[in-house]
Parts: sequence; C-alpha cells; structure tokens
Amino acid sequence: MRVDELRPLSIFEGLSDDQLAELVKGGTEVRVKPGVDLFREGERADFWWLLVDGAIDLIRHVGREDTVVARMDVPGRWAGGFRAWDEHGVYLATGRGVTAGRVLRVPAEVLHELSNSWFPFGGHLIQGLYHTARSVESTARQRESLVTLGRLAAGLAHEINNPASAATRAADALQTACAALLSSVGRLARNELSAEQFAALDTLRREIEPQPADPDPLVRADREQALSSWLTRHGIEHEWTIALPLAAAGVDLNWCTRAATVLEGSALKPGLEWVASTFSVATLLGEVKESTRRISELVAAVRSYSQMDRASMQHIDVADGLDSTLVMLGHKLRDGIAVVREYSAGVPPIEAYAGELNQVWTNLIDNAVDAMEGTGTLRVATRLEGDNVVVEIGDTGPGMPPHVADRAFEAFYTTKDVGKGTGLGLDIARRIVVERHGGTITIDSRPGATVLQVRLPIRPKSHSA
Repeated sequence: MRVDELRPLSIFEGLSDDQLAELVKGGTEVRVKPGVDLFREGERADFWWLLVDGAIDLIRHVGREDTVVARMDVPGRWAGGFRAWDEHGVYLATGRGVTAGRVLRVPAEVLHELSNSWFPFGGHLIQGLYHTARSVESTARQRESLVTLGRLAAGLAHEINNPASAATRAADALQTACAALLSSVGRLARNELSAEQFAALDTLRREIEPQPADPDPLVRADREQALSSWLTRHGIEHEWTIALPLAAAGVDLNWCTRAATVLEGSALKPGLEWVASTFSVATLLGEVKESTRRISELVAAVRSYSQMDRASMQHIDVADGLDSTLVMLGHKLRDGIAVVREYSAGVPPIEAYAGELNQVWTNLIDNAVDAMEGTGTLRVATRLEGDNVVVEIGDTGPGMPPHVADRAFEAFYTTKDVGKGTGLGLDIARRIVVERHGGTITIDSRPGATVLQVRLPIRPKSHSA
C-alpha cells in the first residue's frame, strides 16, 4: 500500500505524508474477494478496515437469516476498530466481499496510539461520544421497543378477550341447552310419542328458518310476550325458557297452533322444549363458530404483522401489512376514530422487508391516532406512481407547526409529554424507508389535515442501509 493511494481519500484530509506513511507502516493491505468474510459480527473489533477500492457488504444475523444492513462501496469508508476506544468493542456486523478490491487493515492498538499522538483531544472526544451515544441509543431504543410491545400486547389481549369471553359464555350455555335437549327427548319417549308424531313435529321444526336479530328490540319483545301468553294459556310453566329461543327463531302463534295439533296433552311442553333447544343449540354453535373465527383472524393478523416463519426480504402486498397493523392497533381505533381505506386497484407487490415496514406503519398510524386525541378520521391509502408504490397515512388532527415538521425525523426529537415518547418513532421509520428500502418519507401538515407519505420502489436498487 502506497501513501499516494491514500492521499485522495477525504478521510485523510489534514494529515501529512509522514503521518500517512506511519499509518501505512502500521497496517496491512488485504485483498477483498467476493463472498469471503473479512471480519465477523460479534467478534472482537481488533482491526480497523479502510476501503481503498472494491465493495463490502455489512451483514447482521437477524432472527434466522443474514440481512445486509449496509454496503461499503466508496473508497474511504471504514468499519471496526472499536477497541481503539472501547476494550469491549466488537464488530457490529460481518464484512463480506462483494467485488474484488483492497482494504487497509490497521490494528486497533495502532489506531489508538496514532490518534492519541496526532490529536489526543479528538481521541478523547471520540471515546466519550462512542460510549455516550451507544448507551443513550441502546437504552432509548430498548425502552421504545418495550413500550410499543406493551401497548400492542395490551391491545391484542383486549381484542382477543371479547371473542374468547363470548365463546366461553356460549359454550357454558351450550352445555345447558344440550342437557335440556336430551331431557325433552327423554320425556317425549316416556309420553309414548309416536314416530309419526315426532316426524310431523320435526317437519314443522324444519319449516322455521332462524331469523337474523331484529333491528328493533321492541318487535322481538312483542313476539316474546305473545308467545309467553300463548304458552301460559296452554298450561306450560316456566314458559320464558321456551318463548325466548322460539321468538329469536321467528316462530309465530300460527306455528304454535299447528304444533299443538301434533303434540297432544302432556307431550306439548317437552315437544316445544325440544324444538326450542334445537334452535338454542344452533344459535350457540353459531356464536362459538363466529368467536373462534374472530380469534383465528386475530392470530393470523399477528402472524402477518410479526412475519413469523417468513423470509426477511420478500414480495409483499403493502395493503396486507397495513391491514394487519390496523388489527394490532384496533384497541385505539374505536369510539370517535373512523378508519377510511383507499387502496387503489392494480398496486403490485413490492420487494421489501415486511416486518420492518410493519414497524413503519405502526409508528405512523399510532402517531396519527394520538394526534387526533380520540376523535377524527384516519385515512390509509395506497396507489401506484410509476415504479413506486405510494402509501399515505392521514389524520384530521390539529397538524404540526412548521418548526416541528422540519425536525420530526430527527433522532430523540419528540413533542409528546414525558414518558409518552422517545422521539425514535419517525427516526426509525425514516431509516427503514430511506436506508433499507431506498424510498422516501415526507410530511405535509396543516390544521385538520396531516399526511405522511411513504414512497417505496417496487424493486429496490440495493438492499443496503
């Protein structure tokens, strides 16, 4: 490695030829080969790697996959060497060659000695900045992750609790209905109901097609009262246990009169109880089915949101991710919040890190709902523009003042009260959209209409960050 090869690199601006010669003497030239690792994530960062030419991917192991988080493809970019300032420093990613080239590898202890010799004050600043920034960002991101996870878990528990409770209540009632059904069949047998009579009763039962719930509760109440009066006149005790399911199924007095001609004497009550119990069982089974279907939908939404068992980079429909995020935040989208979906037809799938985009949608939707303070309209839209898919999250809140909108994507900047925000939401969203997907994210805000627009290429030019 020659000094004149390093001189054009902007990182060495201000260094003399003697200083560069000292750096070259302390380092070693290493060839970059495609597919070959130069250093590995988690190992001690004992060397500082300076790119002279070629390209290197920085890869992190996320879940069960290796993910490219950055690419060194401009001469002068560097990685590692953290043990020059931190004895516990490790490589944050694996460096893997992409195209043939060269790097200057300098031991961390040499880098430490040279930095202390050339600019000791600067070395102390770097060390302090490294420790402080790492500590602050790690703590803040961990807190933000825990807070977000806690909110999502609480919301999901609330969403699942409703259908789960309904299924439990229906199952308990189903046990009672089945017992009544078996009891009525036993009494019909003891009353020596003939096969012809039972067949006639079953034919009458089949004539009844269970009706949807009456929109007017007074109509249903009048029907129940009429049936109760009829049953009482025919000497049936505890008539309400029969009248309620019959009324819910749409039975009228004419049907009861026809049933009475089939069921003579003491067979009338067990016969009507049997019919009522069959309707109750069918209704309760429907409730169990609907409740468990809702629980299955919530589980499916969680799987879609978390992208469990799926590759990181994949072809996705952005509308699916938006819908699963809306389900996860369903506990916040009630009462005064109206959700308007404007998904344009013909929007193609895109190549993206689905789980990461779901983090973006979570941050944007959560911020929009908070801005409206419980009342307003949340607009979620998608459309195709050229080679890009555009996603817009809009709210009818008070809007952002210009000075807030200008700083919204800065790390740690927040306008929320203490304990309610870390200022990392939009910064993380920007990093995922811009650095991970090669897209853009912008804000258009005015009173009553704030729109955050995310523009994502259908096929990113690269997956670097």
